[in-house]
Amino acid sequence: MAITHVIDTHVHADHRSGGPALARKATARYCLHESARVDIPFEPLRDGQEIELGNTHIKVLHTPGHTPESACLLVTDFRRGTDPWFVLTGDTLFVGAVGRPDLPGQARENAAQLYASVREKLLTLPDDVEVYPGHFLGSGCGTGMSGKPASTIAFEKRWNRMLSLSREAFVDALADVPPKPVEMERVMAFNRGETR
Repeated sequence: MAITHVIDTHVHADHRSGGPALARKATARYCLHESARVDIPFEPLRDGQEIELGNTHIKVLHTPGHTPESACLLVTDFRRGTDPWFVLTGDTLFVGAVGRPDLPGQARENAAQLYASVREKLLTLPDDVEVYPGHFLGSGCGTGMSGKPASTIAFEKRWNRMLSLSREAFVDALADVPPKPVEMERVMAFNRGETR
């Protein structure tokens, strides 16, 4: 099996990404959403774009809010059928929580974008689509995360308290976030390619 694409769902603030190095080593494409502002060469991904990998197709869903370039990856395996199987949500949607909007600044504006992204892009997916987030309990990228590493859209609709809130209440709730990661600026500079 050949690695053809290495995709970061967003520019991370809490850890150094190994994506560019893996892409170079595997001679694969390093991909980010087209709105990413980095000094690293990458293949830009567009909202709605489909990546065909044999029987498996990945659909890019631009879901700004945690960061402007955040994207989720909706995966369909045509050996199983034509309905999507699972979604890799990065730091947009967690089990029991959503991503924090304050890391890039403009927290309230980003929280409003996150609300729209979750409502319009993720909660419209079929209920049985599995959800695989980028983190679970113990991460500083959100509050109220479960220790459960995976979920489904239906489970999140029923049990994720953030998803039952009005837009205004959602934005207000996201004002209560943990302190930013201590090394955030250095990590982000590394992931943008400013210190390689």
